[in-house]
Amino acid sequence: MSIEDRAKATAKNIEGKAQEAVGEVTGDPKDKAEGKAKQAEAQTQHAVEDAKDQVKKAVD
Repeated sequence: MSIEDRAKATAKNIEGKAQEAVGEVTGDPKDKAEGKAKQAEAQTQHAVEDAKDQVKKAVD
């Protein structure tokens, strides 16, 4: 488990949520879509870290 990678994924998720919220307020569909994409990328990064943890546990 890389705490740094998890922190980056969490930061990207927060950034995505903020961007999506700005898109909601301004009515900009591009911002909303980009915010959702960043959140999806963060979820993928978390899933990768979870998989790494599972492999490490299996090996140990």
